[in-house]
Amino acid sequence: MAFRLRRPDTGLLVASLIIAGCLVGMAYAVDLAITGDEGDKLPATIQEIAPVRNATQVPAQTEVYVDLLAGNTGVLIIDGLELETVNLDEARSEAQPGQQIELPLTTVYEPGNATLTFRPTEGSSIERFSEGEHVVEVIYWSVVEGRDSARSFSWTFSVF
Repeated sequence: MAFRLRRPDTGLLVASLIIAGCLVGMAYAVDLAITGDEGDKLPATIQEIAPVRNATQVPAQTEVYVDLLAGNTGVLIIDGLELETVNLDEARSEAQPGQQIELPLTTVYEPGNATLTFRPTEGSSIERFSEGEHVVEVIYWSVVEGRDSARSFSWTFSVF
């Protein structure tokens, strides 16, 4: 039996090239896609923030949260106001055994998780977030190096 080359079907060849091009384009788009926390462009020392950067439709009583790498601490500045920071371990050590701890109405630093948390409540520096845009800045540093080596990161969110 002799081997002969057939002439390719032009329509089938064009359709195959289009499908191959679409598959390559989809793979390239998935590779370029920014998903999850990648879009926040957080510094290496900051693992997570809340509300997320440029968030819209945030409730007025939302919590501001920063998760730092272990061994770091910091302070929160919201709309230009530096909030007092209370170390949760120190607050626990002042309590009597079996006594419940009342969380302060300011930023709480939890050293075990290296987190800073502020929840606007009645009686605190910020009782609720007003409608509009708010700026949060976290100044953070290594516990070993001290505040002299501090760096900062800021982001905004909008309250509805």
